[in-house]
Amino acid sequence: MDLLGSILGSMQKPPTMGDEERKKAKEQRALLEKQQEKEKKRLQDFREKIQKKIHDFIKDGKLEKFKFEPMDKGWRAIVHEVADVAGLTSFSFGIEEQDRYVMVWKKEFAPTDDEINSLRAGKEWNPEMAKELEKQRELERLSAVESSHPQKRIIPNSNYKDKYKHLIGDEAAKDAAKQTTANRSYGFVPSENKRDHRTIEEVLAETRAKKKLKTETQASVEGVVSKEGNTGAEDV
Repeated sequence: MDLLGSILGSMQKPPTMGDEERKKAKEQRALLEKQQEKEKKRLQDFREKIQKKIHDFIKDGKLEKFKFEPMDKGWRAIVHEVADVAGLTSFSFGIEEQDRYVMVWKKEFAPTDDEINSLRAGKEWNPEMAKELEKQRELERLSAVESSHPQKRIIPNSNYKDKYKHLIGDEAAKDAAKQTTANRSYGFVPSENKRDHRTIEEVLAETRAKKKLKTETQASVEGVVSKEGNTGAEDV
C-alpha cells in the first residue's frame, strides 16, 4: 500500500445520520413549513379584510376619511399597500407599540399639512381649526408687511424760526411761531393779521395824507426839471 492510501485509510469517516435523526429533521421541516403556511394564510386573510374595508369606504359617498384601529408595523404596511393600490392617501399616527394607527383619505379630500401636523400632535382636526389657522397666518403676513415697510417721518433740515431769526428777532420769531398755526378759514396766516382795526376817520385821514404827499412830490420833481431846462438854454 502506498503512502496516500495509508493516510486515507487512517482518517475517520464522516458521521452518518441515522434513520431516527432523519425522521426528526423531516418533522421539524414539516412543522416549519406548516407554521409559514399558517402565517401566510393569516396575512392573506388580513389583507382581504382590509381590502373589503377600503372597498366599502370608497363606495360610501358620505365618508372623506377612515381611521383604522391601532396595529403593529407589519399590519400597517399591508394597509398602506392596499390603500396605495386603491388610489387613496394614507398616513400613520400615534406612538409605536402603543396606539399607532393608519388613516386613509380619498384623493379629492387629501389632508392639508395643518391637518397632518395636528394629527401627529395627537389633536383632533376640524374645519374650524383650519379657518382659525388661516386667519392667524393672514395676520402674521400683514404684520410682516408692515414691519418691512415702516412709515418714514420727514424731518426738516433746519428750523424756520432760526432761519428768520436775524430778520424778526428772537421774541418776534417765538410770537410768529405761536400765531402761524393752521386756520380752517385763513390757511397758515393768523386771522388777527388780516383785520383792519382803524376807524373810518383814520383811514380817510391817512388817504388824504398820501394824496397830499404824492402831489407835493410830483410838483417838486416838475420844478427841478423846468430849472434844468432853462439852464441848458442859456448855455446854448
